[in-house]
Amino acid sequence: MSLGPWQIALIALVVILLFGAGKLPRLMGDAAKGINLFKKNLKDDKSEVVNETITGSEGSDPPSDTNGKDKTAKS
Repeated sequence: MSLGPWQIALIALVVILLFGAGKLPRLMGDAAKGINLFKKNLKDDKSEVVNETITGSEGSDPPSDTNGKDKTAKS
């Protein structure tokens, strides 16, 4: 289901009547700031995940030897 041009015009008219033409630029500016902040935080979270993947997660045990033996134990 898609919106046609008449439905979009009707929604825009209702929004203008509810908020007034003077408040709309400020409302859209606040919405744009929120979207930009969300994108920035999403980008930061992705870079943290990549860094943790590359360096290993914090607090994890070191990987064990491939054959399961402890390197410090003498045979």
